[in-house]
Amino acid sequence: MRAWTLGSGSRGNAILVECGSTRVLVDAGFPPRTLRRRMSAIGVAPESVSALVVTHEHIDHSRGVVAAHRKWHWPVYGSEGTLASIRGLAPEHRMTLRRGRPTAVGDMLIELVPVSHDAREPTAVLATHPSSGFRTGIAHDLGVSNAGLEQAFAHIDLLLVESNHDEGMLRAGPYPRFLQDRIAGGSGHLSNRQCAGLISALATPALRHLVLLHLSEANNVPRIAEQSATRALRSRGGTCAVEASPQDRPAGPFGTPRPPRQLSLAL
Repeated sequence: MRAWTLGSGSRGNAILVECGSTRVLVDAGFPPRTLRRRMSAIGVAPESVSALVVTHEHIDHSRGVVAAHRKWHWPVYGSEGTLASIRGLAPEHRMTLRRGRPTAVGDMLIELVPVSHDAREPTAVLATHPSSGFRTGIAHDLGVSNAGLEQAFAHIDLLLVESNHDEGMLRAGPYPRFLQDRIAGGSGHLSNRQCAGLISALATPALRHLVLLHLSEANNVPRIAEQSATRALRSRGGTCAVEASPQDRPAGPFGTPRPPRQLSLAL
């Protein structure tokens, strides 16, 4: 299993996850023309995508959902609240996933994990390759971590996680106070410090790659975010690469296969 970020930040988010012959796009925060151009840059045709999973309805994650569905006929998965909040997506095209219950999508299992954010029913995404047990966790746009997320993402192989802002830069930056409070609140976005805390809870020496998502262009610097995450990773004995995802271009692939291991699922 491997993944690419097609862009991550307040101007749009999309992540492509590949497992065997299955490709799943997590969020479509760009119009179809941009999605096609960035997929082409990594050698992927949009027609080869098996499904689209939407984490929540905010425009930087859902801007291209309806148009991409109409153009490429991707089935659109998400929580009931998320799908109902996307205007123009007909009920018959909403593939509702129950949070916490893995669902087979081609060669991978997709599980939605509830998170804290100011959307209707936001989720993180866990993608698992059943035969190898390789697990990819994607968590962007969450105000705080929670025990359910940490439990779902335990023993993760590839982690893509939000590191939105530096707390000092946010308070000294250009945003008005009400927006600063919203970002720093429990249903806003993870700071570098909070991201480091989540990494400390999840990291093991088996972690293959750590990718930082949704960095603020006004209130963060990739070098600072990467240093904070690296310190947290090293404190747990992790040695994998750490990389901040850019906003304006694809990055990856991230993740490498490991020898198969037994996977047990609670059914």
